[in-house]
Amino acid sequence: MNAKSGPKAAAPEPNAATKLHAPLARLLRPLVRLCIRSGMTFPALAQLLRELFVNVAEHDFALEGKEQTDSRVSLLTGIHRKEVARLRGAGAPVHETPAALSLTSAVIARWLAAPEFTDAKGEPLALPRTAEGDAPSFEQLVASVTKDVRPRAVLDEWVDRKLVTINAADEIELVEAAFVPSGADDSKWHYLGRNLHDHIAAAAENVSGPAPRFLERAVHYNNISPKLAKRLEARSRELAMEALKTANREANRALAKDKGGDARWNFGIYIYSEDADQENEAKDVGKDIGKDIGKDDAGKKEGSSS
Repeated sequence: MNAKSGPKAAAPEPNAATKLHAPLARLLRPLVRLCIRSGMTFPALAQLLRELFVNVAEHDFALEGKEQTDSRVSLLTGIHRKEVARLRGAGAPVHETPAALSLTSAVIARWLAAPEFTDAKGEPLALPRTAEGDAPSFEQLVASVTKDVRPRAVLDEWVDRKLVTINAADEIELVEAAFVPSGADDSKWHYLGRNLHDHIAAAAENVSGPAPRFLERAVHYNNISPKLAKRLEARSRELAMEALKTANREANRALAKDKGGDARWNFGIYIYSEDADQENEAKDVGKDIGKDIGKDDAGKKEGSSS
């Protein structure tokens, strides 16, 4: 569910805007790098931010029982009232998942979770195109998620996108690429927006509210050799995939008994490493080993940051 800072939220702490400057500059730096690399200029980004400031102030900071006026939006955002009047009413940003992407995610999630489509170790089975009776097959897999799309159409698209391969026994195998959108896959842009939104929304809620609401933690080690960094990255990938597969299996089982609704849940993991300190931050002498786990659900500070 989207976290909102509405009128009922706790009042901002003194000098919050000043304290936000440094972390905001740091989190925006890779996004600015992406903008420049992708050809988005500063004027285009500034216009987008102007529209978003007006949109968020209009929809997320409206006072209950009162009409949100141009003057109040202008006061909240610092944008001139005439500009506010021009930009208001455009509607909230679109968050819907593209239909094709939603279907692909649902079918892959079921392939990774349902016991009839996984082996004793929980790994996805190689599936024949069709099978007799209740024997697992790719056709049965797709039909268990939707009957509006032909399994052959899904298979052709997935082969083309290299999400699956067909082995010598004419069985369909899910490949590692199915978990991560490739450079040529447009779905990567959807995941960029969704996953970064949810991560930032969780962190923003944690620093804005009276006590941390969401789990948002990281383990980090600084001043280590590139060789160890690569080894830790590889091992953390294995641990991350195990956690994601376990969460997916449990969610998929629970889904069968769920009555449905408008809530949303996202469980994400990120891994990052670099050979040098790209942010030019000061380094302590010697090896600095830290476990940055943020605050627990009770609001206690645990561990130490580097």
